Amino acid sequence: MKTIAFMALCLLFLSSFFAHAQNYPELPEAERLQRIVPPSDGKVRMVLDTDTYNEIDDQFALVYTLLSGDRLDLEAVYAAPFLNNRSESAEDGMEKSYEEILRILDKMDVSAEGLAYRGSKNFLQSVDQPEESDAVDDMIQRAMQSSADDPLYVVAVGAITNVASAILKQPEIIENIVVIWLGGDAPMWSNRPEFNLQQDVLSASVVMDSGVPFVQVPCLPVASHLMTTTSEMEVYVNGKGAIGDYLYEIFEDYSGGKYAYSKVIWDMAAVAYLLDPRWTNTETIHSPILSVDRVTWGFDNSRHFIGMVKSLNRDAIFGDFFRKLEK
Repeated sequence: MKTIAFMALCLLFLSSFFAHAQNYPELPEAERLQRIVPPSDGKVRMVLDTDTYNEIDDQFALVYTLLSGDRLDLEAVYAAPFLNNRSESAEDGMEKSYEEILRILDKMDVSAEGLAYRGSKNFLQSVDQPEESDAVDDMIQRAMQSSADDPLYVVAVGAITNVASAILKQPEIIENIVVIWLGGDAPMWSNRPEFNLQQDVLSASVVMDSGVPFVQVPCLPVASHLMTTTSEMEVYVNGKGAIGDYLYEIFEDYSGGKYAYSKVIWDMAAVAYLLDPRWTNTETIHSPILSVDRVTWGFDNSRHFIGMVKSLNRDAIFGDFFRKLEK
């Protein structure tokens, strides 16, 4: 127990040291709290940071965003790195994600010029050296043209490398952005290495230490409720244009033809958070500290506040998505 307590103290010291060493702008807590409240009206300016080829949920999130143009002003889509059995390296994952973004945009008859950007070729290696990419530079440019009164919402649904790199390269952007991240599990579910988090633990720590207005959408037990089935896909998605056919095709392929199959479409949760505040229930907590085991969180009540989504309305979200796809 003494060893665990000592490690927790070391993590707290290191977290505070890195946050101080990076010289992040200090936002008034009242301003930060105001900006992590879900926007209730008007059009939301946003960018989407996505490891689109990692599995199939990112594709749904991108399509959902594009279908929601009356509410979401999608200014850019960034390809994030990933490494699993669908990629040979973080760079290969990013490149495949970029190609998948182009594929989806083409099927929805949306030009990729000035919209789609390649992201980081590697996960963050050091807090002294951000990963350079077109996505990072574009995010910085858009953020610096924004303001606290009209912030840029950065919706990240993969390894958060691009976002952390942009903050490290230009710390002032935290004054003009709000980060919504689908990653990690809720504190009470800290018993497994969640994929988006474990891919780039250093980047997650940078973002959570920086003081940027930040909302976490936990995978378990929150986004895990966003499940759909083969039957729903057959009725509401298949045959709904080129993009509907494509989503159905990748869903069927991912299922492997299993009987009575259901699949979590995790990443739609982060988009839904911005679409309608009635669909999510959010609480305010002190920004947690990631432990060395990449699974559990440490807590310090002197740290700044972040928002954390506690629950969501699965039926309202999928109902909205299916209706928009029908149109």
